[in-house]
Amino acid sequence: MQRIRSRLFDAFLVVWTAMFAPVLGIFLILGRPVAPIRATTRVWSKGILAALRWTVGLTHVEQGRQNIPTGPCLIVANHQSPWETIAFLTLVPNVAIVAKRELVSIPVMGWFLEHSPMILIERERGGQAIRHMLAEARKAVAEGRPILIFPEGGRKSATAEVEFKRGVELLYLQLGIEVLPVALDSGLFWSADHPFKRRGAITVSYLPPIQPGLSGTEFVRRAQRAVQDALSSRVGSPVPA
Repeated sequence: MQRIRSRLFDAFLVVWTAMFAPVLGIFLILGRPVAPIRATTRVWSKGILAALRWTVGLTHVEQGRQNIPTGPCLIVANHQSPWETIAFLTLVPNVAIVAKRELVSIPVMGWFLEHSPMILIERERGGQAIRHMLAEARKAVAEGRPILIFPEGGRKSATAEVEFKRGVELLYLQLGIEVLPVALDSGLFWSADHPFKRRGAITVSYLPPIQPGLSGTEFVRRAQRAVQDALSSRVGSPVPA
């Protein structure tokens, strides 16, 4: 039954996303207005989260929202599933997500995410990609937007150790803003390790912020440890199919 429910969600995702194609055309005619495009991505995200709840029985709980800074901040989160890329559009409105440029190849919604706009990078371009990321991150901060990055560089297994790459260290040193570590266990419910999505509740833990002024090495050590400790202390497991 859980496998069937998961397939129903997959079908809904395709149909739901296709429904936004006419809206894309309208925005092209209107000259790509940023605020309405961001609002539309949030509608898309909320619809997916609702569908996960209705079809799969997968919900989420948030812990520590009082830790979210009031101004622009750098959010660093572990990455286990497509869920967090979708959910953060709802969890943190107006977020600028650092993502691979391949994201724009997603039909319909790739266009919306590109024009929200997100911070899209081509890692194979090396130093040029880093400079582009820093420039776009400064622009987002100037607009008062929080920035989200998954410093592991790609999705990892739910059992893998947290290990951040160098790009997040550069963002921390160059932006000089608070950092909000976030720990997620989404891979226990939706990941490539399992043939279908499973019911349960994903835990999103917003951890105490890390202030600017540390060395890059010390920042990475603290951020990794905070996220790893939060994941290690998680109690419970997915409800079996």
